Amino acid sequence: MKKKLLFVCIENSNRSQMSQAFANMLGGENVEAYSAGSKPSGIVNPKAIAAMKELGYDLSTHDSKSLEEVKAFAPFDAVVTMGCGDACPWMPAKQFIDWQIPDPKHMVPEEFNKVRDFIRDKVKELLVSL
Repeated sequence: MKKKLLFVCIENSNRSQMSQAFANMLGGENVEAYSAGSKPSGIVNPKAIAAMKELGYDLSTHDSKSLEEVKAFAPFDAVVTMGCGDACPWMPAKQFIDWQIPDPKHMVPEEFNKVRDFIRDKVKELLVSL
C-alpha cells in the first residue's frame, strides 16, 4: 500500500520541495509525496531547481503551496517538519518527525548541494523505516 508523506518547512521553496522530490525519486510507485509551507513564499527557489536538475529531477514543475492546499490529502503516514518552529502545523498523521535541517536559501551552490544531499539521505532513511 502506498505511503502518504507530507514535508513541511516555512516557505515551501527549498527543503520541503527537495524532500518531496527525493521521496518521489526514491519511493517511486510506493509513495505519494506532498510538500507545503507554514508561510509559503509562492515560488520554488531557482537554486533548488538547479540543484535537483543536476540529479535529473525537474523541480520547476512544482509549486510553493500552503498547508491549507494539501490538507485535503490527509491523513498522512508521516508528516516531516523542518525548521518551522512554533508555526509547525498539526495534520492528521500516523507519525510526526522533525528534521533539523538548515535553510539553504542564501547558501552558495556547493553548500546548498550539501544540504540537498543530506535531505536525500534523510528521505532514504525515512522510506526504509516506513
